[in-house]
Amino acid sequence: MEPLSAANTQFSLNLFKKISEGDASGNVFYSPISISSALAMVSLGAKGNTAAQMFKVISHNLNFLPDVSMDQIHSSFNKVMSELNKPGAPYVLSLANRLYGEQSYQFVEKFLIDTKKYYEAQLEEVDFKMKPEAARVNINKWVEEKTQEKIKDLLPLGSIDSSMKLVLVNAIYFKGNWEKKFPKEATIDGQFKLNKTHTKPVKMMNQKSKFPLALIPEMNSQVLELPYVGKNLSMLIILPNEIQDKTTDLRLGYFICYLCSSMS
Repeated sequence: MEPLSAANTQFSLNLFKKISEGDASGNVFYSPISISSALAMVSLGAKGNTAAQMFKVISHNLNFLPDVSMDQIHSSFNKVMSELNKPGAPYVLSLANRLYGEQSYQFVEKFLIDTKKYYEAQLEEVDFKMKPEAARVNINKWVEEKTQEKIKDLLPLGSIDSSMKLVLVNAIYFKGNWEKKFPKEATIDGQFKLNKTHTKPVKMMNQKSKFPLALIPEMNSQVLELPYVGKNLSMLIILPNEIQDKTTDLRLGYFICYLCSSMS
């Protein structure tokens, strides 16, 4: 899974750049593995130039995935999903996919078999043509269930119409406890720097303890690791020593290279 991890990490950076275009000071929160796995799943039904373009996006650069077939990529995604959905873990992390297809439309059987085999994605037939609103409500209900009621009304009114043939839905849910908890009484008001000139008042958690910390001179930054219970998962926080708005992509780019080299 290491080559896939490296490629997905680079994909994450490229996607971050695209999402944050035009709003450098805005917040960005997304799940790269959700998006890349959804793209990979859709690619099962693609051929020719379309399939080649999707492969390029998923792998970013064939140097990350030398001599790797699409079947191996799909198998790697399957292993990742199995690892994420591992039962008995000291955290809750689930990644779920589902296909909603127009009931009058004939889908290729192999596509349905492969999406189930690699991505555990079932196809549910719905009546987009005559009852698009009922289909929208049904999809939102599934997402709400898979995210422990945290995401409601994912698809707004009017987002589903009678022209729909296939809707792919991906839902991810995570809940974990810190290995070292932050005392509630230690939370204070502070100023969070959005860029060189603007700050925003926020609630800041505080604690004094020992955590893994890396100083990376090439990034002019510090990287802090906050483990969750069990230390199988961690949150990584990149803190620049100085705020230079135009070098954010360079810092992230170096960090991506650093991660990729450490996984090889």
